[in-house]
Amino acid sequence: MYYVYVLRSLKDGRLYKGLTQNVEKRLNQHNQGENRSTKGFKPWELVLTKSFDSREKARYYEKYLKSGSGREFLKEIL
Repeated sequence: MYYVYVLRSLKDGRLYKGLTQNVEKRLNQHNQGENRSTKGFKPWELVLTKSFDSREKARYYEKYLKSGSGREFLKEIL
């Protein structure tokens, strides 16, 4: 199973979108500063997850969330 996840920084409210097979482990990595692009904005909270049966489908949805219309969608639901 593959998961697309969205994190919100408790420091400044910015969102981070990613893909993983283990959401809990990945959230811990972000909060421990193991990801260079999120390190300066920790702590992070998990605000959205969606599961997919293939990496291809998950990657497609992740790309959508990172697009302009995907960002607008997230503004509406979060």
